[in-house]
Amino acid sequence: MTVRPSIAEHQALQALGRHAVRALYAEVALEPKPGLVSFRDCGSHTDMTAATFVRSLFALRHYFPAVARAGFMDAPFSTLENLGRCAEARMLQATGGVNTHRGAVFGLGLLCASAGYLIAQDRSITARQLREVLLEQWGHALGRRAEEARSRPPASHGQRAARCFGLRTAGDEAALGFPTLFDTTLPALQRASSAGAPLRAAKVQALFATMAVLDDTNLAHRGAKAGLDLVRRRAQQFLADGGVWQPDWLGQARAVHAELVRHRLSPGGSADVLASACWVQAVVSVRALHYAPV
Repeated sequence: MTVRPSIAEHQALQALGRHAVRALYAEVALEPKPGLVSFRDCGSHTDMTAATFVRSLFALRHYFPAVARAGFMDAPFSTLENLGRCAEARMLQATGGVNTHRGAVFGLGLLCASAGYLIAQDRSITARQLREVLLEQWGHALGRRAEEARSRPPASHGQRAARCFGLRTAGDEAALGFPTLFDTTLPALQRASSAGAPLRAAKVQALFATMAVLDDTNLAHRGAKAGLDLVRRRAQQFLADGGVWQPDWLGQARAVHAELVRHRLSPGGSADVLASACWVQAVVSVRALHYAPV
């Protein structure tokens, strides 16, 4: 017999969803964010503004609690995939066909499902547990999905760029348990926060750390391998110069932003990973999440 969530567990699943929406809002609100949309400007984009992202978030507000509940119910990957497709359709309807959060629907949705499963098992929500559950529960299906994608003609610009330049796709990252998120972005965010960096600066530091290493297929699509390499070099140099601890870090980060805008480059994959890191940091910092709704 299927065990449905208690009132406290239901509140916790709702809280996971709220944290997801807040993390995505925090990502769009962050500035400077090289090449990306913020409330300051539209970055390298001509088809979207920050208002487009807000409409998208409103359309997705019910998806994240729903996918967390699916994880709680130990749903198969096909159920998570169907929820994601429906959410993507609502997003596209809200934005007039503009892809604002497709990567987040996939990646952050999987993380919400993993946290929902942990709540059902009365286990602590930690970064390690999230990664382990993702691989234990849906890793095989994700691996099969990634393998099937490699055997078919590319279905998206990102897949086409990944195949052309030998890069990992978002699907490959998920099948491996999100190594960039858990090995690079989240540790960078946590280290910066622990070292006393203000929240804005900590997020910028984590974003640049991600840009320096991620196989960002959005960049490869827009600027080929040369564009991806340029962004990696600029991010690595920013970090080598001291990151957000250099005296004029804000000006330096905005200079990188201006350069990426000139080249029409946008590290959207890194933005998605940063939002996921913000979500993980939030949910693991809430003590006894499934007993203390936020």
